[in-house]
Amino acid sequence: MAERRVSVGWPEGLHARPASIFVRAATAAGVPVTIAKKDGDPVNAASMLAVLGLGAEGGEEVVLASDAEGADAALDRLAKLVAEGLEELPESV
Repeated sequence: MAERRVSVGWPEGLHARPASIFVRAATAAGVPVTIAKKDGDPVNAASMLAVLGLGAEGGEEVVLASDAEGADAALDRLAKLVAEGLEELPESV
């Protein structure tokens, strides 16, 4: 299983607009991805309710994971999005 550990770069954490940006990017990734708080249970990264339910705060570590083929590139893009608090999914890393 491929995974990336990253600190949430949005000051407000994965709430409202940042969560929406992340969920859209996770959905567009083309592979199933989970997200979890450090030592927490993973949830579907493409589910707005699940991501909001994490309550991940700015600066808090989260774990992105996928066991799908080709997941590394998708996880790299999602990790960059989360770490840098970007407003949209980067085309490449």
